[in-house]
Formats: sequence, C-alpha cells, structure tokens
Amino acid sequence: MESGILPVPGAAIYYEVRGSGPVLLLICGGVYDADGYAGLAGQLADRYTVVTYDRRGNSRSAAGVPREPQRIEVHADDAYRVLHAVGVAAGGPAYVFGNSSGAEIGLELAARHPELVRTLIAHEPPIFDLLPDAGRLFDLMGQVEEVFAAQGPGPAMQVFGAGLAMRGGEPEDERVPGGAQAPPEPDPAMLAMMARMEQNMAFFIGYEVPPFGRYTADLAALRGSGVRIVPAVGAESVDEPPHRSALALAERLGVKAVTFPGDHGGFGSHVPEFARLLDEVLSGT
Repeated sequence: MESGILPVPGAAIYYEVRGSGPVLLLICGGVYDADGYAGLAGQLADRYTVVTYDRRGNSRSAAGVPREPQRIEVHADDAYRVLHAVGVAAGGPAYVFGNSSGAEIGLELAARHPELVRTLIAHEPPIFDLLPDAGRLFDLMGQVEEVFAAQGPGPAMQVFGAGLAMRGGEPEDERVPGGAQAPPEPDPAMLAMMARMEQNMAFFIGYEVPPFGRYTADLAALRGSGVRIVPAVGAESVDEPPHRSALALAERLGVKAVTFPGDHGGFGSHVPEFARLLDEVLSGT
C-alpha cells in the first residue's frame, strides 16, 4: 500500500493506493475514513488498483478545514482531483463505489465529471428528497442543526439516530463505525482507526449530516452522463431511509437496484461476500 497527501483548495487530502489493474475508487461516508475500507480493498487489490481516501474534515484530511457546513459539490471535486492524482484521466475512466454520503459524493462526481467514471455503485445514498416522508426527514435535519448548536454533538447524534431508527446488523457493542465487526482484542491499527472516528463525530453530525441530508441529485445529468449507475441496498436494512432512497433512485433512473449482503455497513461486516458481488457487478456478470 502506498499513501500520499494531495493539496486541494481548502484542504489536504490523505489517500491510499493498493494493487494493480483498473482503478476502483472507494468513497467513504459518515465518521469513518480510508481504513474503513481496508478489508474490502484487500479483497480486491489483486484485480483493481484500489484507491481510498479520508474525506476533507476527517481523520488525516482534517487539518486546516474550516468547521462549516459541507457541500457535496466540493467533496465531489475532491474525488475528481484524487482520480487525477492517480492517473485516471490518462488511463481511462474509473470504477467508483460509494457508501452512504460517499454514494452521494459518487453521484455528484458522475454528474459533474462523467468522463472519469465508468461505473458507479451507489450503496444506500441518503437522498431523502426522493422519499414520500421527505418533509419529516428534512425537519429532522433542522432539529439536528438546532441541537448541535445548543447542546453539542452528543445530543445531536442522539436526535439523528432516533429520527432515522436504523437497526444495524449486530448488537452495538459488537460493531465499530461503518458496520465492521470488532475483533475480540483490537490491534493497534484498529484502535487508532476507532480513535480517529470518534474525533470525526462532531464534524460529521454538525457540518455534514444536515447539508448532506438535504442533497438533491441531478437526475437529468445522471441519465445523460453515459455512466453506468447501479443503486445498491443492504439485505438487512429493509425499510431504513437510506435503503428506501436507493430503491427510489433506481426507479427514477429506470435501473434495477442490487442487493448486497449486510446492512448499511455491509462492506465492513460481510467483507468476502461483499467484495465478490462488487466485482461481479463491476464486471457486468
């Protein structure tokens, strides 16, 4: 694995590259960073050049980033610059997988820079405006903002979690952020990742959740992009808002959603099975 730091407007993005073959960019969401995809990347590095990175404001890409509401467009431009940094412009379009808000970033990347994206798998993007209960969810984003400003990240996270009512595939004390199952005795790398994720929580709930929850995908641009877009859902997250959003996206784009193992974080809790299906979808089989 090789790593680097990429200067971009307003931030410096930490990224990692593994393996060889066509480029596969994995875009994380939530509180986690490049290490949240380490298991998945390890499964795929024999077939792809797997690129992961810490999004601006998080973990090793946090330095110097203002604590202010984040814009999907800016994060999509970061992904665009990461792809250029690893040579995608010269080597042809990349495969892209994004989970949660990372899937929203992937959709914006495909809409704004379709020449760099061959296939996008958008795993449970929380595009709430596609849902019949969008009003309630938009109200929830406002409540999160208000509680964050008045009481801080912990209470705001409680409001957010209660409003989404996402179940999770395993008991909470057996999970780490992103859906990965914690080993009985975490190694130093796992402990370091968990510490970074804890530090990311305030930025996530205060500056990402409300604006990302109000994101509106440019469906017309996506339909005309020429990018193969594959909405994806978790087998264990039925009826949860991000799952319903992915199904609604598939309907609006006139494509079929693919069901992956696990829940919203199945890429971390069902790594081998998830990697096999991801490879099958990307290869068109």
